[in-house]
Amino acid sequence: MIDNKPFLTTQVGSWPRSRHMLKSLRGYQKGTISKGDYLTVAEDEIRRTVELQEKADLDILVDGEHRRESFYAFITEKVKGTKLMSLADMLDYVEDKAEFEEMLRTMDMPASAVKNPTCVGKLSRRDALALDDYLFLKSLTKKPVKITLPGPYLLTRSMWVSALTRKAYRSHKKMADDIVKILREELIDLRDAGCDFVQFDEPVLTELTMSEECERRTFM
Repeated sequence: MIDNKPFLTTQVGSWPRSRHMLKSLRGYQKGTISKGDYLTVAEDEIRRTVELQEKADLDILVDGEHRRESFYAFITEKVKGTKLMSLADMLDYVEDKAEFEEMLRTMDMPASAVKNPTCVGKLSRRDALALDDYLFLKSLTKKPVKITLPGPYLLTRSMWVSALTRKAYRSHKKMADDIVKILREELIDLRDAGCDFVQFDEPVLTELTMSEECERRTFM
């Protein structure tokens, strides 16, 4: 039981990937290995991740997000009306190309390597976002577990590309309403399945408190 502890320990969510995991991910992205083979490798990594957390005696365990290409790009497989685009692909569609090109120059990786979920139609859940992740993780441990999801501010800010998104939504707010609806549906499903904790990730919010350039577009 963890009720009597003065504070609880957990991990942020994502976990460092082994070389074998990275090789499998790249193979899946290139189409050289099947999704089933990729998930087999990912599930082995999740087992190892759980074992390490239990050995460290953490209170609330995570799966390391090994099944996901990134902590938020994975939603394109789960949500209708989305398209996964590299930042290089998006250059033709962004509103301020000069500013966007400047941002690309400051990055420490190729623009073609960073994938962003983009809204290209009405948004709705195609599949549960993380319910399967929770059920597999819970089958591996008796400890409380945590599922991580990208937050609504992050998704609204990153998924809006005016040239593509305005065909479905008149404003950021209209799109945000559907994003919140999707996340709420997922939260209810996770709650009903017995999930102990759900964490919504909002790293872009740091710009509002730590940067003077709050209006600058950021892609995670």
